[in-house]
Amino acid sequence: MQLNVRDVAGIFNISEKTVFRWIKHRNLPVYHVGEEYRFSRSELLEWASATRTDVTSEIINARDEDPLLMPRMDEALQAGGVNYGIRGTDKNSVLHSVVQALHLPEETDRSFLYQVLLTRESLGSTGIGNGIAIPHVRNPIVLQIPSSMISLCYLEQAVDFGALDGQPVSILFTLISPTVRTHLNLLSKLSFALSDPRFKTIIQQQSSPTEIYAEARRIEEKLPAH
Repeated sequence: MQLNVRDVAGIFNISEKTVFRWIKHRNLPVYHVGEEYRFSRSELLEWASATRTDVTSEIINARDEDPLLMPRMDEALQAGGVNYGIRGTDKNSVLHSVVQALHLPEETDRSFLYQVLLTRESLGSTGIGNGIAIPHVRNPIVLQIPSSMISLCYLEQAVDFGALDGQPVSILFTLISPTVRTHLNLLSKLSFALSDPRFKTIIQQQSSPTEIYAEARRIEEKLPAH
């Protein structure tokens, strides 16, 4: 939680005065540390997704970033894979199907992971609007895996996720990472990507994995070098 008002202004491409206005009128998540304001990047990302507020590439290189090389979004998507026709008639059954579809090591406790996802949803819907959800945003899923992954799942039928816009969800991104910092980095990149009209269109059209990976690669190349 090292971000200050100037950092947040850069992340959203707004003035510092607007940051204070958003705190007061748009419930921008903030902490008071002495006489200063401090912000959590994961909470800002969740707030931006819930309120459909675009972020800039500045959020990728925010000051609380790990100095080591972070995973590429296109490589994480290829590791997680694209899954079509995921079955389920409600949130719980869909999440169960998603967990079963994830490309995880055999020794992974999938029942535990399923319970983690359910617990996260009980804190508030991860539906970000426009039929998209990102299960488990606030508390990163950290498992013993060799590299980070983003799994993209298309549901056989849309289900109610309690999203703020009231639309049922048919597209789910699930992030699995070996460390908290790599999770936050990928979440930042995914939030940035979903504010890109071309990437969002490709996702909503349920394009082929090849097209989706290519778009993720394009987004990755747009980001500033670490």
